[in-house]
Order: sequence, then C-alpha cells, then structure tokens
Amino acid sequence: MEKQAVFRTPQTIIYGSGSFEKVGEEAALRGKKALIISDNMMEQLGYVSKCRGILQLHGVESVAYLGVATEPTDLYVSESLEIFVKEKCDVVISLGGGSCIDTAKAIVVLAVNGGYIGDYMGGKKIAANPPIPHIAIPTTAGTGSEATDATVITNTRNDVKMMIKQPAFMPAAAIVDPFLTCSSPKSITAATGVDALSHAIEAYLSRRSHPMTDTLALSAMNLIVKNIKNAYENGDDLSAREAMSLGSLQAGMAFSNASVCLVHGMSRPIGALFHVPHGYSNAMLLPAVLEYSKEACIDRLADLGRIFAGDSVGMSNEEGAHFAVASVKELCVALNIPNLKGWGIEEAAFQQAISKMASDAIASGSPGNNPRIPTHRELEELYRKCFNYQYNININVQ
Repeated sequence: MEKQAVFRTPQTIIYGSGSFEKVGEEAALRGKKALIISDNMMEQLGYVSKCRGILQLHGVESVAYLGVATEPTDLYVSESLEIFVKEKCDVVISLGGGSCIDTAKAIVVLAVNGGYIGDYMGGKKIAANPPIPHIAIPTTAGTGSEATDATVITNTRNDVKMMIKQPAFMPAAAIVDPFLTCSSPKSITAATGVDALSHAIEAYLSRRSHPMTDTLALSAMNLIVKNIKNAYENGDDLSAREAMSLGSLQAGMAFSNASVCLVHGMSRPIGALFHVPHGYSNAMLLPAVLEYSKEACIDRLADLGRIFAGDSVGMSNEEGAHFAVASVKELCVALNIPNLKGWGIEEAAFQQAISKMASDAIASGSPGNNPRIPTHRELEELYRKCFNYQYNININVQ
C-alpha cells in the first residue's frame, strides 16, 4: 500500500502560447479591481500596459506596483500591501519572475489574515481566512512559483530568507504563456532553466516524493534536459521556450508537493547574505550537492543519467548516476554558470558567514528531505567546496 500523500495545485492552470490573453477573463471571475505586482522591465517591455488593457476590456480596473527589483523582501510586501488596501483592490495579478509571484503570495494572505509575513514561517501563524484571489503569470521558465504553495521572502532585519509554506499561498490561477519568456536574456534563461531542473531533480530525490510527484518530476527533467540548450542559444526558438515553460510548471507542481532538498536549503542563505539571484545560487550548488548525495540515491540519479544519455546506451545504475552528475556539470559549463567566487563574492566575507549559513540552511528544513542528510560540519565543508568549485568534467560512463 502506498504511503499517504497530499497533492495541491492552483484551481486553474492555463498554459500555451497566447494564454496571456486569458488574464481578463480570469480576473473578471474573481474581482473588480486588480493590483498588478511587476517590475520596471516588464513595464518597459509593454507587458504591464498590455495586461491593464486586457483587464479593462473585461471590466476590471487596475493599479500597478513596480517596485520589485531584486529577490523578494518584506519591504516589497509592506509597500505593495499598502497600495492594495489604499486602492481597495480585490484581486492580485503577479506578472514577472518568481520575485513578483512570491511578493504577491504574501500580499494576498496578509490582506485578510494580518500580521508580519515572518509570523507565518514554520507554521507559527496559520492563515485562517481564505486568501485574496491571485493570478500568477510567470515571465521566466524557472521558479515554478506559479504552481506552489510556498513563498520565500527575505527578512531585511536579520538577512534571513524565510521559506513559508501553507495552502493559503497557492495562487488561485496560473497562466503560463511561453511567449512571455522569449524576452529573457541568455543569462536569465540559463539561471532559471537550471533552477527548474534543480526543482525537478530535488522533487524526484526527496524523501517526501510519491508517485504523482515522480511522474511530473520525470517529465520535467526530460523536457528541460532536451530543450534548455536550444532555449539558451536561440531565445526565439518558441518550441524550446514552450518545452521549458511546461517543464518549469511541472517541476513546480512536483516540488511543491514533494519538497525541495539540500540545494535549496543551502541556496537561500547565499541569496539573503550575498544577494545572489536564487536561480544562479541553485545552479552553482547543484553539481557539488549531487556529488555529495550520489551514494544515497544511485537508482534515482541513474534515471536522470538515462535522460541525459537519451537511452542510447545501456547503463547500470552506478554508471547512470555517474553520468547524471557529469552531465549536470557539463550543462553548467555550457550555460556559463560560474562558481561562487566567479560570481564575485568576497572570499573572506563568505568564509566568515559559513557557520551562519549552515545553521540557517538546517533551520529551513529542506536539507532534512535530502537522500543524504548533512550535519552542520558537513554543510560547512560543502559551502567551502562550492565557493571555488571546479567542474572537472568526466562525461564518460565508468
């Protein structure tokens, strides 16, 4: 008999090129005045004005908050919530990357449940009232946040990334239009793409995985592995963009229900203290963490190895696991993912922060889902290894 498991998704998921046009219909079903959470880049590209125009055609008024400029912080949450209340909005639309979506998730819960967003961390405060309807529209293929019931917000008082997970944070609707991702530059395509791959891999390796998450994680890994280089090298390749958007969506649904593991646990403190974007920090950590975890998850890593190999050669599980790790390294090199030193983090400051980062990683709970659970000392050693990590690719099956 299978273990009991829970599977949650948005009430409505609309995906495919041109699906952005559905935002008016979806908003009209849920409210009369929308707060759009976005950023200046989306405004410059014309997506915010287009969104407002579509809403207007369906009788929905709108105002916009464009203050999201970095990883989401509690300051963005308080600023946008103030606008939401002042303008008497009744629906929220996030249009942008994961930072915009995560900010919106916080607003819709706080607007009807009150308090500071950090109050909800670790289940200390449970959202008793249903959230304001939230329509999430990602413009990158990476975070999968449009399909998760978690938000990650930085506490600016103590530089801790708060990972907060409750059903109330799940968007009411997700609109995934691959065409919106075509504006992503190569660097963002690479970072968010490896982020999505890490979501799928960690959902598959997680101690909390189950058959439904496995199905989505395997499909996501297949889509991302086969299309990420094409999307990176030719951003106008809509077929590759479509596959990456679908893969990111599937990975989001998978990890939301199976949880992430050690990569994400280690990544959040790096982002909070050194302001490395989430996708990049995940990508920088993924090869070393897979090496560390390999002996505890050989069979499952072998499935990833066979996806990279295209089932063209027969592999033992040991060979497949080795090939998976080597292939992830090769992918990071091909996508120009630097190590932490190459990103520009000052080594002395990083070394000084290692103990705090290890403690914060463990406190997040994510490392406890990993196939191999690290001690505080092992985490410190992993951080040291990752700082100046050398890919040293050996792609041959052994």
